[in-house]
Amino acid sequence: MINKEALVSEYLPYIKKIAYDLKRNLPHNVEVDDLIQEGLVAFIQAIEKFDPKKGAKLRSYLLTRVKGAMYDYLRKIDWMPKNLRHDIKLVEDAIVNMESDTNDIDFEKIAKITNLPIENVKRAYNELTRKQLLMLDSYISDDSELIDKIASDENPYSYAINELLKEQLIEAIKKLDDKEQLLLSLRFEHELSLKEIGKVLNVTESRVSQLLAKTLAKLKKYLGGE
Repeated sequence: MINKEALVSEYLPYIKKIAYDLKRNLPHNVEVDDLIQEGLVAFIQAIEKFDPKKGAKLRSYLLTRVKGAMYDYLRKIDWMPKNLRHDIKLVEDAIVNMESDTNDIDFEKIAKITNLPIENVKRAYNELTRKQLLMLDSYISDDSELIDKIASDENPYSYAINELLKEQLIEAIKKLDDKEQLLLSLRFEHELSLKEIGKVLNVTESRVSQLLAKTLAKLKKYLGGE
């Protein structure tokens, strides 16, 4: 018999850490308390649904459901106006197509390419970085959420498609250089915040953000733009 109250008490710090780490990549109008609340509700529901016979580890199962609930919440709210979405697309295309031997983001050059004011470029870049981090992190989280469906064989077609996408992602990552692969590993495998990654690489948090933006744009290009 699983003790719900004991588990909530034990895992609450982890739920808060996930929420605060996620919040770092979100606009000010997204409240961290809302993320924590969504995570807690999902956590309690996950405890009730957990079936050890399906082979999933309890900690992985519960925290995956917490992340999934937070991402679902973020997908429900829309903080981006259409004009900002348009600017993000232009800036992303410019970053991908710019030939450069460095990972530095040249805002003035992007402004000339996109014909956007530099203030718009910087804002679009900041939102693009948030979007990139959330999308890849969300994909990885959603991928692990299939564990119970796989065991019950509820949706073999969706599972097969997901496995194919996962293989394509792995192959795309292999095309990145060692530094870029390390960056992705620190962010998505070891779940370090941008600030923590900066300490590991001995660079500023804003520099980590730039490196990730460039790396994720390259990864998207390798995946055919998806």
